[in-house]
Amino acid sequence: MLRLAATTLRYRTAAFLAIFVAVLLGGALLSAAGGLLETGLRLNAPPQRLSAAPIVVTGDPAYHPPNGSGSAAFPERHRVDPALVTKLTSTPGVANAVPDRSFPAIINAAEAGGNGLAGHAWTSASLTPYTLTAGRAPRTGEVVLDQRLAGTAKPGDSLSVTVSGEPRTFTLAGIATARHQVDVPPIFFAAADVPAGVDAIGVFPADGTSVRDLAKRLDLPTGIKAYTGDERGVAEFSGIATSLPLIIMSGVFGGMVAVVMALVVSATIGLSVRQRRRELALLRASGATPGQVGKMVIAETMVVGVLGLVLGLLCGRFAGTRIFGLLADGGVVPPQLRFDQGPLPFAGATLLTFAVLRITVGLAAGRAAQIRPIQALAEAAVPNVALSRIRILIGLVFAGATVAIALSTPFMGPTNAAAIGGPAGLTGSIAVAVLAPLVIQRALIPRITRLVEQRGTAGTLAVINLRVRAVQFGAILVPITIATAIAMGNIYSQSTQQKAAVEAFTQNLAGDVVITSTAGGVPASLTEAARSMPGVTAVSELVRSKGWIEQPYDKSHTSDAWPVLGVSGPIYKGKVKKGSLDDLTGDTVALPPGTAKKLKVGVGSEIGVRLGDDALVKVKVVALAEGPSGYESLLLPARLLAAHTTTGLPSQLVLKTTNKKAALKTDLSKWPGTSIGGRDLLADGLDTGLGVDAWIAYLLAAIAVAYTAIASINTIAVAVLDRRREFGLQRLTGSTRREVSRMLTLEGLLIAALGMVTGLVTAAFTVFPIALATRGWPLPSGPAWILLGWVAVVLLLVLPTTAITGRIAMRSKPMDALSSPVG
Repeated sequence: MLRLAATTLRYRTAAFLAIFVAVLLGGALLSAAGGLLETGLRLNAPPQRLSAAPIVVTGDPAYHPPNGSGSAAFPERHRVDPALVTKLTSTPGVANAVPDRSFPAIINAAEAGGNGLAGHAWTSASLTPYTLTAGRAPRTGEVVLDQRLAGTAKPGDSLSVTVSGEPRTFTLAGIATARHQVDVPPIFFAAADVPAGVDAIGVFPADGTSVRDLAKRLDLPTGIKAYTGDERGVAEFSGIATSLPLIIMSGVFGGMVAVVMALVVSATIGLSVRQRRRELALLRASGATPGQVGKMVIAETMVVGVLGLVLGLLCGRFAGTRIFGLLADGGVVPPQLRFDQGPLPFAGATLLTFAVLRITVGLAAGRAAQIRPIQALAEAAVPNVALSRIRILIGLVFAGATVAIALSTPFMGPTNAAAIGGPAGLTGSIAVAVLAPLVIQRALIPRITRLVEQRGTAGTLAVINLRVRAVQFGAILVPITIATAIAMGNIYSQSTQQKAAVEAFTQNLAGDVVITSTAGGVPASLTEAARSMPGVTAVSELVRSKGWIEQPYDKSHTSDAWPVLGVSGPIYKGKVKKGSLDDLTGDTVALPPGTAKKLKVGVGSEIGVRLGDDALVKVKVVALAEGPSGYESLLLPARLLAAHTTTGLPSQLVLKTTNKKAALKTDLSKWPGTSIGGRDLLADGLDTGLGVDAWIAYLLAAIAVAYTAIASINTIAVAVLDRRREFGLQRLTGSTRREVSRMLTLEGLLIAALGMVTGLVTAAFTVFPIALATRGWPLPSGPAWILLGWVAVVLLLVLPTTAITGRIAMRSKPMDALSSPVG
């Protein structure tokens, strides 16, 4: 049987090429998913500016709910008590403890982005270390620049530095260089010019003191941690707090790869086995046992699969590095986080790929091995399109699950809609895959068949072939359906959720002019100046962050934080059910009425809110204000919330005006990095919390496209080339090559259209319920060109492949085709 398997591989290369490529891609992507999982578990980020300190002490960047369920990243810098510096310095075994404070400081605001946290005290230069190459240490009113920022400036020159949004003039005292790479070039100030507070403390052990032992011995307050080795990057780079996002992404990504690979490989093997019924029947008739036939099919497929797996593992490192780079570029993970992909991801990918391959080939080989020889010969001549009751039952179960998921999704709210509704696309695709021959037969309704048959003999034959060869065409239908459902479902679900989140935030705020800054935030001087702008009737600072209600404990938001909005003017449009937002000053808060009822608090009650920097603030409830359903926020005074953010400043100003055009012409050049515009600026920098979900959706869409290309091209090629005898017989009975080609084109158009329709219907069970849950009506949001582009991609995959393989199949003479040993 092994010799027969080798012979089959030699003469049916095209049939096994799809399996080889599918397993290759699956092995590479599963290795990449394993690398993402390992990276998320390790969270190694080699420090740069703090690398000289063997131990770095800072606040835990992850929030841990009081009920102990999960964790979430703090959205702001978790600072430490400055008194801890003195305490650590006096600890036995500590030679020195150096505090570090990061704050917004920018030389060229036009090139700034993010928070611009480049300002530091010169005393923290030893944490890198930085050494002076020119000049001296700074005094009050002076700065030392990284050599990359200095340009042509020299010590003694005057510089304009934007500090915390305010432009100030400093004297350049010196120029310094780091001993190794530091991505963000710092600006060093004298201690008197540095804002109060400590972000991190670099601890230097005394001679002969073990770093690890000292880190364990440090007496630290609750919520403060000591980091060593590559973990020290947590104190330097934001976004490295919890492994949950990468774990979720790797799990969903890897699971989808395994499922899609199983469906594609199963369909390809099934098509190959069905096309070889005559061979298998002859083997059975010549004395081969069912077990021997099954072993032959398994052996030839496993040989190809193992070769593809080996090559896939070799490509796994490249795939993992590439995907991680895309995530870093997209802001999902910090670029400083190190991608770790040791032997375990490759071992896991090997076991999972091998298991998927072995199970799918076993299922495909079982039916062919157990069929009776006479029955196999009959099916080789007239393919059997009837499905077993068990297969129909399985398909109906998955179809029912799809409907059940779709019906329950609208009741889950915007937060859980995607998690609940997303699997509907997968279960629907599985249902179509299981019932593919039945779907094709039921789709050929008289209205469609009459339309196709109007194309002449080619159309009539195309319809007959689709009915008679429904099983073979089902193998082509499956990858198109799966890809369309996953790609369109994920992309439009994500765009719909993003649109809904942005609309919920922006439409709940009044104002027609927005001022924003890339210099770390909006300073108080700009806020005062905005009040005197022409046509301005009201000004409100706008601060965005996240937080948790702990006193009394809010069980509805544990690891997922409440959106917290800071305002200082009459711009909130939500209906106030009780109290007044005019009282939102000092230590106060406005709650959604439903939350207040659940927590049994009301106007005048005091609650404890854990803000984004881990500070627990006691605030008085002064109003119960409604928000968009599913997108409610906690409202705090802007100054209170800004004091607990990383920059310490509002992110935007929102202006109500009577003359928008006049306000937009205001000259803001006095404040570098600021810009003024319409309401569309409200969405700038808005954290909708969908970053990880979006990238999962895009990665799944990419997987769908890749597997569709592989499976469709190879399956079509195998199916068409296997029909050489049929084409030869048609040509002997009077059909020309052009007529046969026209028949193939019509078949390709029909199966491509049917695949896209079934895929879009399946995607609709995901997209429409999610749209209903997030936007209130079942209309998705997203550019139409994506759908049109997908239609073009499918047609470009199906039609050229059909035409090329059809030409190859008809290259030989009709009589030679009839005597062909293959097809």
